[in-house]
Amino acid sequence: MPAEAKPPQPPSWLDQADAVNAAARSPDAEPTTALRLPFLGGVLALRASYRTQRFSRHAHEEYALGRIEAGALGFRYRGAQVVAPAGSLSLAQPGVPHDGGAAVPEGWRYHMLYLPPQALAEALPAGASLPHFRPGVIEDVALAALFGRVHGLLMTPQAPSLAKETRLLALLAAWIARHGDDHPAAAPVGREPGAVRQTLAILAERFHEDVRLAELAAATGLSPWHLARVVTRHTGLPPHAHLLEFRCRAAR
Repeated sequence: MPAEAKPPQPPSWLDQADAVNAAARSPDAEPTTALRLPFLGGVLALRASYRTQRFSRHAHEEYALGRIEAGALGFRYRGAQVVAPAGSLSLAQPGVPHDGGAAVPEGWRYHMLYLPPQALAEALPAGASLPHFRPGVIEDVALAALFGRVHGLLMTPQAPSLAKETRLLALLAAWIARHGDDHPAAAPVGREPGAVRQTLAILAERFHEDVRLAELAAATGLSPWHLARVVTRHTGLPPHAHLLEFRCRAAR
């Protein structure tokens, strides 16, 4: 007797980009694009549009955060059936079971980020516990707009990694501060001129490279997010803006 067919399951986040992009090449596939990013533990960015897809109950090892671009996504989360309409943010905490499917006949289109716990830890003070998020749907216009800008940047291949890392950490810090339960206050930012000088010197010397925020942090002895805020406070510009300025000077 043939084995009973199993309902569709989303693949492991480590293999999801390859699986999604391979599926998108099939003739009857619904539009999807996935990109795995080589920083903050391996973030996965996804664009997808579904009308007939139905995801069976599952859980992720990472945080899942996305913005509904059109239509509506329905899913059962923490014992309740919730609906994420266009313009809202849907999320899933690691290890929390949920399903997913269209809540309206036209289906849904969304932009997603699958974030390893390490990514959120980088936006927190050293040693702080990982954040906890209770709701599965967030109605926050400002945060959704920020998510859209950052997701677009992450999906732009030619954008500097320094800009992607810095802007993504800013998004995570805002998400944690606005909606995380018992989130710790961010460490105060001092002027720390030595770290700023060292960062600018590295960027001036290596402007032609795709410098990573983690590299600058390691060189200065600060955490990536703390360094980004220190440079911004001291100079009025984030690190990636200085990188672009050095490139423009060299091109003149």
